[in-house]
Amino acid sequence: MCVPALSVDAYFAARTKTEREIFEAVQGHLASLGPLIVEAVGVGILFKRQRTFAELRPKTRWVDLGIGLDRRLEDPRITRTSRGSGSRIYHGIRVRSAADVDDQVRAWLTESYVEFAA
Repeated sequence: MCVPALSVDAYFAARTKTEREIFEAVQGHLASLGPLIVEAVGVGILFKRQRTFAELRPKTRWVDLGIGLDRRLEDPRITRTSRGSGSRIYHGIRVRSAADVDDQVRAWLTESYVEFAA
């Protein structure tokens, strides 16, 4: 059964201001890179080109930012990793405010955006 996507505004109607600010920081950066599909679903926000390359999933005390890359990141902010298809590795980062979406996180998002173009 396919669950229809929500509008971003409908998704954030029941979310905190901080979650919206984190979304705006991530989405603003990604949109500056080129074409972007933003899909709000019940469990979070998906960022796509041909397929999902990053996602935001709300937790109790933070938002989990998942970023897919073709390499393993070694950084203290990475709280989890999981294997995707092929060489993809998904990395989880705990984001507590929009300020956490800093230059390094934006660089990882850019790398993922470029890799998932193909």
